Amino acid sequence: METIGPVTRRNATGPLRRLSWSRETVRPAPRARIWIYVMPLGLLALAGLGLAVGVHLTETRNLDPFWVVLISVGSALPVVVTLRRPVLAWRLAFLMLFLGSLQAGPKESWPWNTVQILGFLLVLGRLAVVEDAALTIWATALSLIPVFVYAPYANAWGAAILLVAIAALGDIVSRRRRTKDLLARSEELTELERARRAVLEERTRIAREMHDVVAHHMSMIAVRAETAPYRVGELSDPAKEELATIADAAREALTDMRRLLGVLRAEQDEVPRAPQPGFAEVEGLITTARAAGVDVAYTATGLPRPVDNALASDPAVDNEIHSGGDSPRLPTLGGAAAGLATYRIVQEALANAARHAPGRPVTIEARGFDDRLELTVRNELAAPAPTGPSQGHGLAGMRERAELLGGTLFAAPEDDHFVVWAKLPWGESQ
Repeated sequence: METIGPVTRRNATGPLRRLSWSRETVRPAPRARIWIYVMPLGLLALAGLGLAVGVHLTETRNLDPFWVVLISVGSALPVVVTLRRPVLAWRLAFLMLFLGSLQAGPKESWPWNTVQILGFLLVLGRLAVVEDAALTIWATALSLIPVFVYAPYANAWGAAILLVAIAALGDIVSRRRRTKDLLARSEELTELERARRAVLEERTRIAREMHDVVAHHMSMIAVRAETAPYRVGELSDPAKEELATIADAAREALTDMRRLLGVLRAEQDEVPRAPQPGFAEVEGLITTARAAGVDVAYTATGLPRPVDNALASDPAVDNEIHSGGDSPRLPTLGGAAAGLATYRIVQEALANAARHAPGRPVTIEARGFDDRLELTVRNELAAPAPTGPSQGHGLAGMRERAELLGGTLFAAPEDDHFVVWAKLPWGESQ
């Protein structure tokens, strides 16, 4: 309970500090084209009114020329300043309420000239429109002080009611504008949320279909491959090893499927934490393809290579690593995306070769340069390639992966081979 008092006083006097001496944020200038014509005419009109004030003061008051000029300028200047700095304009206009009453004659009903009175009302209204209600209340209350001090018998209560009415109208306009802005912002956020929910619902639907259909069939493949030696009867050892390989591949596909389903169901688009395959896993992919009977020749030049290489003793693999001073500077962070794309492209190319040209040799060549990786996959065709456009999703997926990195991918028959050529930028390098 001890903190309620100080907090309340601070909240009450905070607008007073902002009104009195705090630095003000400059308001943006109006962008409407009409202001190009209004501003010069308005400045010209204010200059004319200032001159008129100077003539009036010279004729009615016994003032030095300095004070005549000061009051004349001070009567019109706050109107100019209020467009960009309404708080500063109020400070100037409030100060002029004291200076503008100097040597006021007995015949003057009000100690201020007409230009100064109208200008002050305009400044107060502008302040009420653009500032919060607490600051407007302080400005209005302080403005009443010179009214009752210098014009107690000139219908001061009527002037006070006029000031309060103008401040109230300006505050109403301010609240309406802020309410409209809040409603517009709320509608925008609602539309964004609705679009996000639609995307999440579609992703959830896709994940549900993939789980119910694809994951189910992959599970059945793994189960049938694992139980085949017990159901079929006597099988040779190579057949059992082949069935075990099929079961392992199905289990691995299920693991990848679960990771993909987790990404699809994530509401905040979390980045997967599991390590993604890259250059090091390409050779393992080729080993698996060879175990499945695919004749693969792999050549890699200028690519990162792990120290513990499973294929280091394989004479069929010619993995040349540049170690000289002119070798390309291999990326470490930026190459991760290129490595993942390379893995997926090689994976899809091997799958297509095994599906459409079983038993035919496949040649994979990967070359690393300073700024890019070039990948070429050739597989010998078992039959003439169809002339029409491919309707599969594999080639489209490979092309999308390359384009996401800013690269290119082409796939087309060439002589008796089907060639996939990809250029993948390294991205951000270290």
